[in-house]
Amino acid sequence: MSLVSRSKFAEEMASLLNKNVTVITIDGKKYTGILTGFDPDRLNLSLRDARDEKGTVMYRLIISGGIIAQVYTSEKPLSLRNLAERLERVFPRLVKLYEDQGVIVVMDKIRVTEKGVIEGSGPAAERVQKIYEEFIREVAG
Repeated sequence: MSLVSRSKFAEEMASLLNKNVTVITIDGKKYTGILTGFDPDRLNLSLRDARDEKGTVMYRLIISGGIIAQVYTSEKPLSLRNLAERLERVFPRLVKLYEDQGVIVVMDKIRVTEKGVIEGSGPAAERVQKIYEEFIREVAG
């Protein structure tokens, strides 16, 4: 695998972290849970609150990458680009989108991810958080 495609794959897997995923193994077993970690070299996965097709609940489940056939999520990802455009209306020319890193930077000091404001404080950060929350409500509704 080339360095670029390997990096892109790691980004894709990282975008699934803390999301509900379904893993199907090569022998047809199916597990659903929150992806908490992955090994990009061996493709091992760690799931929290996992459940198999029989309904058995496992607090933590580590699945060897050698037996994984598919990994997918049904959750629609948040569009950081659309959120950045919304923020740009309120903070013209002060919004930078770093899509490859999954972050928006406002006024060179407020960092926003799909989880909300992760860095920054004060009235501007509070305004950014309110815009984020409004955006999330609209997307979910």
